[in-house]
Amino acid sequence: MGQIVHFGLGNFARAHILDYTTDAGGSWQVIGVNLRSSATRDGLAAQDYTYTLDVQGTGVKPITIIKTILLASEGQQPILEAMANADIISATVTEKGYHLDQNSQLDLQDPVIAAELTGPPLRSLIGFIAHNLARRDRPVTILSCDNRVGNGDTLRQAVQKFAQAAQLSIDWSLARFPNAMVDRITPATTDRIRQKCKDPMAVPTEAFREWVIEDYFAGQRPDWPDVQFVQDVRPHELRKLRMLNGAHSFLAYTGLAQGYDYVHEAILDPQLRSQALSLMMEAGATLPLEIQDQVPAYAQALLLRFDNTELAHRLDQIAMDGSQKLPYRILETLRARAAPVLISAVRAWMSYCITKTAQGGKLNDPLAEDIAKAASSTQPERMLLKLIGAEDLAQLILE
Repeated sequence: MGQIVHFGLGNFARAHILDYTTDAGGSWQVIGVNLRSSATRDGLAAQDYTYTLDVQGTGVKPITIIKTILLASEGQQPILEAMANADIISATVTEKGYHLDQNSQLDLQDPVIAAELTGPPLRSLIGFIAHNLARRDRPVTILSCDNRVGNGDTLRQAVQKFAQAAQLSIDWSLARFPNAMVDRITPATTDRIRQKCKDPMAVPTEAFREWVIEDYFAGQRPDWPDVQFVQDVRPHELRKLRMLNGAHSFLAYTGLAQGYDYVHEAILDPQLRSQALSLMMEAGATLPLEIQDQVPAYAQALLLRFDNTELAHRLDQIAMDGSQKLPYRILETLRARAAPVLISAVRAWMSYCITKTAQGGKLNDPLAEDIAKAASSTQPERMLLKLIGAEDLAQLILE
């Protein structure tokens, strides 16, 4: 029997890796780990860890492969024991769950990481993986499913830096960290979906799904259908991050400013639609040459996905954690190509931060306090750019 221990069992994980693993069949099972909230664990435990996946246009699908969900707040030992028996340790902890600095390196001064370095309890994905590897005597694949450039390499480097700081001895030959690209629009669950599925833990998602993984596993893996196993994930990764995620962030900040609540509302605005398409094409021009011919068709396919009224994908959900998302969704693209809509996307984020702060609201962002200080300063735009490591782009963006 194969075992996956998955960190961050939110809606996306339950619509993506658990869906693929269900389709793979066989004897694989999943143990979930949530680092913060108990809400998902409590809700799923009440129904024997099963839930309904509501796939638009396809119908409802029961997912029954979760064995249990463990909480970091209830003790680290059960989690480490589950990890010791795992063939794959996977994660969807969002960008902020990696505790990185502006240079995409592990921030040893981050409060969570700094506390872990002084001793238990463990509270981060990075700390758990490092301590697992220090005890490990069998191979394991550690699979990031988060939207980060070179997510496997980034995770490996963070774990290595933690292990060095914590003076942990690790046999690195036992662990492999493949890079991967994941894609499936999965909004927050609504009461309408819960009522439709007669399941308080139902998850809505689109029919489209894509998963591209570097073929670099340490041992067995599920027979995942439709997954592309490749030697180099980067072209696929950049296509998705710069075109889909970049356009999503643009629509979130510009759409909210114009009073829209959902992606499908913002994309129906003629001006925003035109700008979003321009952003996709601008971003597409920065992609590796071998996938340039995919750009026009991919852009049109994205517009159709954004048009989807049934998904009810909230703009404020996309807007959260902007300080973590913009560096690789927008800024790296802008450094490769100084394009008007990319610039407007950064300006829209700054305006969103300044307006929200002026209204007394708190941003849903790990740097919320720093953003509020920057937005209230005498030079808010420059301070906000500094906060996300974009000082080099200040002249371009602010001119």
